[in-house]
Amino acid sequence: MERLRTIIATSSDVITGKTTLIAKFLIAGTALTVGLTGSQIPNAKEAPEIQPLPVIPYEASWKCEDCTPNEQYVLAQLQEHTRITDRNALATIMGNIKQESKFIPNICEGGARVSYGDCHSGGYGLIQWTSVGRYNNLGKFCDKYGCDPSTLEGQTRYMINENVFQRYLPMFEGNGQTVRQYMVPAYYWLGWGIKGNREIYAYDYTKKLVWG
Repeated sequence: MERLRTIIATSSDVITGKTTLIAKFLIAGTALTVGLTGSQIPNAKEAPEIQPLPVIPYEASWKCEDCTPNEQYVLAQLQEHTRITDRNALATIMGNIKQESKFIPNICEGGARVSYGDCHSGGYGLIQWTSVGRYNNLGKFCDKYGCDPSTLEGQTRYMINENVFQRYLPMFEGNGQTVRQYMVPAYYWLGWGIKGNREIYAYDYTKKLVWG
């Protein structure tokens, strides 16, 4: 009987000791947590600062979804680097380029596809630069500004900046003219006809160009 009381007492002491030990650990842990500030908590990370996304305003322009990539490129460049906003004016310029080269930059008069230095007679490029002066100025322009005179990009830059085009550009930057009326400055710009396929192409572009 005495031995049984001893076992019960011992078991009670063990259980009580474990309970006390667990309670001490809990109390110590709580005190430790309460005693730490936010900056002292290990591995604490600050929330990243949210940067606002820049808002890029959308600018509407004339587009031609049914056009070739070359046509679309020239159309976009004309609007980006001039103040031409009239559909008929853009259509007239596009129609004349199509008549001259079909928007093929490395085409020599007669149809040969060659680089700038290998077209030895006739016109060359987007608008078939024919005179020696205008043809040579294409090469000089690209030498100065680091472009390739055989490419669409180089020729489009030259075409827009060429002094002959700049001379008649204000007439294209007006509004409210018909294709037939815009054909007059186009004639002085290119030095070639007003009627024929170039006018037909121009009217065709007026149907293709969409504002958006």
